Amino acid sequence: MRKVYANADEALAGVVKDGMTIMSGGFGLCGIPETLIEAVRKTGVRDLTVVSNNCGVDGVGLGVLLESGQIRKMISSYVGENKTFAKLYLSGQLELEFNPQGTLAERIRAGGAGIPAFFTKTGVGTIVAEGKEIRDFNNEAYVMEFGLTADISLVHAWKGDTEGNLVYRKTARNFNPNMATAGKITIAEVEHLVKPGEIDPDDIMTPGVFVHRIVHVPDAKKHIEQRTTRKRDAA
Repeated sequence: MRKVYANADEALAGVVKDGMTIMSGGFGLCGIPETLIEAVRKTGVRDLTVVSNNCGVDGVGLGVLLESGQIRKMISSYVGENKTFAKLYLSGQLELEFNPQGTLAERIRAGGAGIPAFFTKTGVGTIVAEGKEIRDFNNEAYVMEFGLTADISLVHAWKGDTEGNLVYRKTARNFNPNMATAGKITIAEVEHLVKPGEIDPDDIMTPGVFVHRIVHVPDAKKHIEQRTTRKRDAA
């Protein structure tokens, strides 16, 4: 089975459609599948539901899909630095399902593990729990949350082999591993593509069985969301 595609456009060909649910890895701008996101923009698909911790920033990452009007609904935990995200939500042009960050991560992990729902104390007694089942365990209230899956998961990895085994680097090992397991089709962009056997089995974070398509992106951009520097000392 061929998993490596020449570019992101080819990797998305025939699998993206209007109305799909797409998961997109990353935290802030770290570990985002930017090349694949840009390819989604070029397809012109619309009415997307996107599951992601946040929605990039204006003009970067998922922010480009907001600006092009291709996202109908976001399932996320953080509006963050994206002014377009806040504007669209407040004006009623974008649906938003807010989740506590840990709950979002667990919903994705549960979906990938085949767990349809679970109970958590997070959010009990707040608007997060409105309309959801509340159950008592050991005299403590818990709210039921549903696992999340997606039609397509887009992830970014530091290294991968041609069989789809993936390694993530440092902070980029955030939502990517869980999302890789929760997509019906998982497409990975990797910075370093190697042959099978060149990755130590103990270093593999996502087994290739979860990955269906791979794109080699050797020159991936590394954005800094908030650059803070001190002034140079006077000469």
